[in-house]
Amino acid sequence: MELLAAVGGFIVPIILIVLIILILASNIKVVQQSKAYVVERLGAFHAVWGVGIHFKVPFLEKVAKVVSLKEQVVDFAPQPVITKDNVTMQIDTVIYFQITDPKLYTYGVEHPMSAIENLTATTLRNIIGELELDQTLTSRDIINTKMRMLLDEATDPWGIKVGRVELKNIIPPREIQDAMEKQMKAERERRESILQAEGQKQSQILVAEGEKQSLILRAEAAKEAAIKKAEGEAEAILKVQQATAEALKLLNEAAPNDQVVKIKALEAFQAAADGKATKIIIPSEIQGLAGLCASAKALLESDVKPPETKK
Repeated sequence: MELLAAVGGFIVPIILIVLIILILASNIKVVQQSKAYVVERLGAFHAVWGVGIHFKVPFLEKVAKVVSLKEQVVDFAPQPVITKDNVTMQIDTVIYFQITDPKLYTYGVEHPMSAIENLTATTLRNIIGELELDQTLTSRDIINTKMRMLLDEATDPWGIKVGRVELKNIIPPREIQDAMEKQMKAERERRESILQAEGQKQSQILVAEGEKQSLILRAEAAKEAAIKKAEGEAEAILKVQQATAEALKLLNEAAPNDQVVKIKALEAFQAAADGKATKIIIPSEIQGLAGLCASAKALLESDVKPPETKK
């Protein structure tokens, strides 16, 4: 019995020491990077622990909230909105935000994500209600900028910094989509018709330019041919005149008598007789010469004729 009492008296302190060590170890907190611990003492805010090792007083202090300081992204479900021209459409948004004050984030608002979602929906309805359908579809950047400014200002008391807002999808009613598709198809067909007309126009212009160039080249060729022909004829005439001049020069140098001149004149009239003239007037000075030539020709023919044979 004494032994058991001694062992029991030895074990109890050990258990107490172990319990104390475990309690102290469980109250040592290591805060990680991009994290923040909101600590309360006796139910009231005490401090915000940053990166490092911290000791929490047992039974008096507790970590009320662990807050992430990273930038976070929330994709909200599509919200029905009505445009200025009474078109109802579905728009879903994406919010990029970061917690800048863990204390305000913890105590500023209950259910911060739900509060941001409701605030986003109401802000979006207010902005879209001032725009018509076409403006809504073409003014995403303007809508994003306005929403970011309004949400950032509204979430400042909650310790939240809204860095970016994006309209992920804008879904108009089905009949509006069909009308837009028909409009886009008509626009594409119009552009295609314009391109075809422009192509035909360019083709006709090129054909006309080709015909014009062809006519110009033909005219230039005809002009060159006419010039070459005229130059050739002029050169031929010049050659004939030069030959005639040379012949006259040689004839003058030879000092021909009257009989030679008369024979040359007879040759000229003979050449004239070969033409289509029906009458030829022969000067009197060469008529005798012509008769003489005819007599000489008859005499020569009689001398050449062979003698007749007797039967």
